Amino acid sequence: MFSGSRLRKLRKDSGLTMKDFGAKFSLAESTISGYENGSRNPDLETIDKFATFFNVSVDYLMGRTIVPTVIDENSLSFFGGPEKYTPDEIAEMEAALERYREMKRRAAEAAAKEKDQNK
Repeated sequence: MFSGSRLRKLRKDSGLTMKDFGAKFSLAESTISGYENGSRNPDLETIDKFATFFNVSVDYLMGRTIVPTVIDENSLSFFGGPEKYTPDEIAEMEAALERYREMKRRAAEAAAKEKDQNK
């Protein structure tokens, strides 16, 4: 589901009014207001344009991730760049990330199972 609150925060952090922001996309202020308050949902093309404008991922605007920026999975720039690490260190970081993802997946499955049992 599109996150109007995230759009609002990005817009405000950029110092744009609803009118100014809407003008950049040929959208009325009332349309932007509707997106932000959840009474309207933009189409996928518009969401993609917003993501490009703010340099965030579509997943962030859709509420599927808390990480706003697009991260190249083949880059370790988050860790200072691959040139700062040995191949063994990189392998260990990747393994740690996989263990974390598996832990989160299992926790989500357990929560879903518990929710189903409580119905």
